[in-house]
Amino acid sequence: MFLESPGIRVFAHRGLAGEAPENTLLAFLTALSAGATHLETDVHASLDAVAVISHDPDLARVGRDVRVNQLTMAELKRVNLGNGQFVPSLPEALDAFPEALFNIDVKCDEAVVPTAQAILAAGATERVLITSFSEERRRRACDLLPGVATSASSQGVAKALLAASLGPPDVLRRVLRNITAVQVPERVGPLRIVTPHFVRRMHAVGVEVHVWTVNDVLAMRRLLDIGVDGLVTDRTEVAVAVIAERS
Repeated sequence: MFLESPGIRVFAHRGLAGEAPENTLLAFLTALSAGATHLETDVHASLDAVAVISHDPDLARVGRDVRVNQLTMAELKRVNLGNGQFVPSLPEALDAFPEALFNIDVKCDEAVVPTAQAILAAGATERVLITSFSEERRRRACDLLPGVATSASSQGVAKALLAASLGPPDVLRRVLRNITAVQVPERVGPLRIVTPHFVRRMHAVGVEVHVWTVNDVLAMRRLLDIGVDGLVTDRTEVAVAVIAERS
């Protein structure tokens, strides 16, 4: 279900954060209203082991010198993020948007089990994708969520890049076994990751290519021209307009 619908995917990076505090229910609502097909978000764990929607391990962005895992969920709910928004939990977000598709980056080891528990309790396995920079963390979460969509970790992407450049299709297929998508920046320093060759090789083994974080119109057009399947963006409304102009 997560990637069943046709068309280019628009992943709202932490919601539509230009209109509301990032990673809040208002940011998610605004993104969906602007045409996002998927919501991209990040999860940590509270002191009482609840999956917390937060990009950072601490609350420095909102002027609080405290880590997320030092507060209970009840205490986190009292942290005012502005615009009447407070730190949400993953269960709360899944419940608030029962039809929305969530791309979830598990940011710490302590968040693995609470994230899986929240998804299972909401019956949301088919409408989420699990990712993590850590391969071990990604695997642990996916083991708890049989059949869940998942994108490659940093280690998996590195192996896929090498296999796509040097190996035959069966090697790349083994490297990306059970992987739904690769979610990558267009380039890292001097290394260009997203090229027409890379996209073709991923598609040949049934894996989608989603590129982050793309906010420039020309970059969006360039990436769509070479066949990427999704854009992770802070500018949902711009991405939606760029895609619409092509159809």
